[in-house]
Amino acid sequence: MRIGLFAVGRLKAGPEKDLAARYFDRFAKTGPAIGMELARLSEVTESRASNGETRKREEASMLLKTLAEGSILVLLDERGKAMDSEAFAALLGNFRDQGKRDLTIAIGGPDGLDPSLYDKADATICLGKMTWPHQLVRILIAEQLYRAVTILSGHPYHRA
Repeated sequence: MRIGLFAVGRLKAGPEKDLAARYFDRFAKTGPAIGMELARLSEVTESRASNGETRKREEASMLLKTLAEGSILVLLDERGKAMDSEAFAALLGNFRDQGKRDLTIAIGGPDGLDPSLYDKADATICLGKMTWPHQLVRILIAEQLYRAVTILSGHPYHRA
């Protein structure tokens, strides 16, 4: 299963980008052995529309253009379902085992995600009830993708 990340906002060079890249690299190296690969990281510039609702709508349009036909869509939202690392790994493993070919994880912009996306999403999860800047969310989701692969493969990285 090809897993991609869609993010509103671009990471500038620095420690956040380096750390996210480190975990994405680990995921890319370990995932193929269990049928998961890093497909792509799509970064789009935040919409410059004059109001939040229009910005969210434009950003949603950009996201939908990147989705492959039949792709699984997972939204990251503070109001989504809270799950531990093992449940997240199981979610990914279940999508893979159902024969799903593509999965996209979406990180919204400062205004959040457009309401229309929630109807299209296969899952909406949170990384905690707090609001996180997109730079940290990238690091968190990159690490959790790597952790999920290690959980599914029985690697000792995850020691709970």
